[in-house]
Amino acid sequence: MRFSFKKPCKVEALKKQYAELMRKSYKKALTDKAQSDKVKEKAEEIFYKIIELQGS
Repeated sequence: MRFSFKKPCKVEALKKQYAELMRKSYKKALTDKAQSDKVKEKAEEIFYKIIELQGS
């Protein structure tokens, strides 16, 4: 019997990365607002990539 593991598609990988960055941004916001904003900017860039990929 063979089991094949499906590699996650690019959108799923980006969603996971987005969630991690947003979680990190939230934790940073409790201590350092500037650092939190930088992390959130990166997360927003990934969010727009996700939207772009799902639209096509």
